[in-house]
Amino acid sequence: MRVIGLRIVDEHCASYPDCRKWLVNWIADVRASEWTSFHDVRLRYASASFLAPNGVIFNVKGNQYRLVTRIAYQTGVVLIEWLGTHAEYDRKYP
Repeated sequence: MRVIGLRIVDEHCASYPDCRKWLVNWIADVRASEWTSFHDVRLRYASASFLAPNGVIFNVKGNQYRLVTRIAYQTGVVLIEWLGTHAEYDRKYP
């Protein structure tokens, strides 16, 4: 898979460096993956949640942070849309 929106990760990690290792590992894992559906994502990330249309929310570092993505399964692209603390997520996506 191709990952787009890495600037969001860099900006977030500047304020919250404790999640950088988790995110670096996640990016490497996604790049090595070939997801064709949300089911494929759930096989690797059991706590991932579906957000229509083609949105997937990942719990980062024990659910301290949330990562909101859009996945184009046909073209193999994962777009990082938003990354923040769980509390920020609750305010943004009530």
